[in-house]
This record gives sequence, structure tokens and C-alpha cells, in this order.
Amino acid sequence: MVGYTRVSTDEQATSGLGLKAQRTLIEAECRRRGWELVQVFEDAGASGKAVSGRPALAKALEAVRGGDEGALVVAKLDRLSRSLLDFAALMEDARREGWALVILDLGVDTTTPSGEMIANVMATFAQFERRLIGHRTKDALAVKKREGVKLGRPVMVDEAIAKRVAGERRRGESLRKIADRLNVEGVSTAHGGSKWHASTVKAVLERTG
Repeated sequence: MVGYTRVSTDEQATSGLGLKAQRTLIEAECRRRGWELVQVFEDAGASGKAVSGRPALAKALEAVRGGDEGALVVAKLDRLSRSLLDFAALMEDARREGWALVILDLGVDTTTPSGEMIANVMATFAQFERRLIGHRTKDALAVKKREGVKLGRPVMVDEAIAKRVAGERRRGESLRKIADRLNVEGVSTAHGGSKWHASTVKAVLERTG
């Protein structure tokens, strides 16, 4: 087994679960279970908002992913990550790569059926959270669209082409006919593409007013 501990800068002074306390919990559990604790990796002054940007965690994951050790043990979930989505991703990595994940405060232990069940329940909630985020984003975009906010990448097309498109439209040309003519002439679209559509022409017209 390898252990992992973390504190942020503020927590070093205020938390009751500092590096030493986390290590003590991990060592005690390994003794109780008869596990060999090979090394404890420590990140001091590291944020828990994401799993990236933490050198010690990267080394701990490298150890278990390399197959040298059997499991990664942490005292509390928030020492590993404050994001349930990140936790679910790590658990999936562990399942796919053949190593175990043990989180003492939650009873997560993918070396046992009951611990794996708890981990799966947490992964289900992570999926629920992911879908909620997507739903909220979709709703927010719909509100902005109703308010007339332009969504997506800004349409950036050559000014001369934009004026030409506007002029042809004022003369009664259809969006499709304008698009077909631009395609025949090989004119690039706003984002460097080679295919104009009626919707592309419409976006240029909306931008130019």
C-alpha cells in the first residue's frame, strides 16, 4: 500500500487533521489490516479543488498505476479531492488499471465487496452531479438565448465579404443562393472552413446588422 496526505496552506495552522494526524490514521489502519505500508506521499500547501497540480499525488498514482503497490490509502476523501466527479474518475482509473482505492472516513475500500459497493454509490451520485451541471448549463444558455445574447464563437469574416453578403441579401438573394455562390468561388468561412451554408450566411448577416 501507499498512503497519501494533504493539507492546504491555511489548514496547516488550523486543521485538526494535519499531515501527522492523517499519517497516523493510515498507519494504524494498515497495521490493523495486516497491510504493508511502503510509503506515504505528502502534499503540503496544496489545494484540494482538483487532482492536478499536486506532485506528491502524481507520484502516489504513478506507484499504484505501475503495479508496484496494491492500493492508495487516504484518511479522508477531501484530502484526495473535494470534487466528487474527480473521485469518480479516479475510481474508474483504479478499476480499469487494477489497483485499489481506500478512503478511511467513508469506508470506501475497493479491495472488499462492501467497500466497492459504497464506492459505486458515490460514483452514481457523481454521475447525477455531472448531469445536473449539464442540465443547469443548458437551462442557462436557453435563458440567455431568449434574452437575445449571442452564443458560441463570434463570427469573424472578412469585412469585404460581410458587406458583399449584406448587399446581395438586400437585393433579394436567398441565403442558400448566396452560400452556393461563395462555395463556387472558394471563399473561406468565418472560421477558416470551406463550406458555406444558409445558416453561415445568416450568422454573418446577424453580426453585420
